[in-house]
Amino acid sequence: MLRTSLFLISLLLSSVFCLENINEEFEEYLSIKSLRDGRVTSSFSFTTLLRDAIPRDPRTLAFDDDTSQHYTLFPLSLGQILRQYAITELHLTLNAGKWNYDTWGYPDEPDVGVGAELRAWMAGDSISSIDERWQGVRNALAGLFCASLGSLDEQRTTSPRLSFPPEGALPDWGLPHELRHASHASEHVCTENLTPFLKLLPCKSLSGLATLLNPHRIFDADWHGIGLHVLWRPEGVEVRLNVQLVFDPLRISAQGKQDWSFHSLFDRKVEKACPVASSTRVSVELPNSGVYRVYPEPQEIRDGKAYYSLKNNNEAWNIGTMWPTDFEYRICHAALSSPDPALVPFSVTRNLLGPTQDRGQLSIVLTNNQQDTLQLLYLETMPWIVQFYLHTIRVHSDNVPRDDLISNISYVLPVPHARPATFESVLTLPGRSTLTFTMDVAKAFLRYTEHPPDAQRGWDLPPAIFTPLNQSLNGSMSLGSRVYTPSLLVDLATPDFSMPYNVIIFTCSVMAFIFGSVFNVLTRKFIVVRVRPDPPRNQSVGTEKRLEDTDSDTLNELNTSKSGVH
Repeated sequence: MLRTSLFLISLLLSSVFCLENINEEFEEYLSIKSLRDGRVTSSFSFTTLLRDAIPRDPRTLAFDDDTSQHYTLFPLSLGQILRQYAITELHLTLNAGKWNYDTWGYPDEPDVGVGAELRAWMAGDSISSIDERWQGVRNALAGLFCASLGSLDEQRTTSPRLSFPPEGALPDWGLPHELRHASHASEHVCTENLTPFLKLLPCKSLSGLATLLNPHRIFDADWHGIGLHVLWRPEGVEVRLNVQLVFDPLRISAQGKQDWSFHSLFDRKVEKACPVASSTRVSVELPNSGVYRVYPEPQEIRDGKAYYSLKNNNEAWNIGTMWPTDFEYRICHAALSSPDPALVPFSVTRNLLGPTQDRGQLSIVLTNNQQDTLQLLYLETMPWIVQFYLHTIRVHSDNVPRDDLISNISYVLPVPHARPATFESVLTLPGRSTLTFTMDVAKAFLRYTEHPPDAQRGWDLPPAIFTPLNQSLNGSMSLGSRVYTPSLLVDLATPDFSMPYNVIIFTCSVMAFIFGSVFNVLTRKFIVVRVRPDPPRNQSVGTEKRLEDTDSDTLNELNTSKSGVH
């Protein structure tokens, strides 16, 4: 009877679990690719879909009667933030390093700007309501990921018009949707961010592909970054957590070979799949040339990729690629061989020129690597400490002035201590040409309280963003994959912070000298000690005789003064 009751209870609980889990789906995917410079890029993607769910209407925030949220696979802590602030779409990335587009090509996830980048689409009937919720979601995500996202305040927040279209759908509530975007180049990813990141996964790092995320190896990679993306699709609300890494097997290998495997890259293997994942897949992009071996034998080869399914396998997986010969770097010297062509349609170089600390020049060099003409959407978000002079814009194509190659200029003036500058324009690159864009800038003079602790190092400026404009057959324009430039370091007029230190040291020394002298005078006891002169040398008088002749009062005073004189 007891066994029958336990069986019925377990059957009932399993049926309830299945009913709750029918609207949630979790998938994990890993893509690995060998690069031509010997490095290996890995891209993890963990996707959770909450079916038949829609974002919260911001008009219901005033009533504070949101329905209770019960999740099985969907991260509860993140879902509460999305409902609390009525977020329609959210993107958060934390990256460290420089992505080399010319050698590595486009990344799987386009948001590879250095530092922290946060953007959100929110609906609202007033700007104040959106700004208030934007502040709340920044602080909430800062606590969730243990990152300094609170520094993405109004002095770093912008609203670009064209560069960041919504990647998902926007609900038709009859309310306008606003974009808020902020970036901070000085914020990097570390273990404190990875730990709460893994806690958002249903299996954490105990099983599945997440077991490969070894922090000792992740933060030793040449480039690493984590991302959070929340979209609304017709199927429901989708949350995608991704990790992108670029390893150098030649550096971590004892033999200096290009070979790689799960164990060599991550120092771990996939022991078992995540039991709640509907699919666990791994794809390995096969090299275009050379002799190599992929192990174990792939289950499917399609479009130049080897696919593995780890869902229904209980054995440990250690997928890898092996080359029989050593890796040889390509010599790019012009006298010996031509350099390898860039893997992207255009290359960009961005610098801040000028020897003084009050003025400078922003210089951007764009090279079109193909024969066709390119149109690029150029976005520059600059803190108010650097101010643009738009009348000084000069555009040259192969050293020939071409002011017609820039159009659709949109500029939002900065407000000191309140708002950054936003500059958007369209640049046209003729085929096989080099375009040079220059603009004079002015550097602000800050108060001494506004300088960072490492004031002599300078200020990190956020990267610029270039997005190709692709024209479809029907004449409409679409945006391609974004390209992020490296961040810049600006040198502002900095006061000599050593002078206050010197003044403090000098003042403390004077006060110590005065205090010590006054304290010594007030506490020391001064007495007069009378001592008889010594007898002549020819007169031999014993020590006992002289002590008897010493005045007894003088000895008493001498003994008393020993305890008071220090």
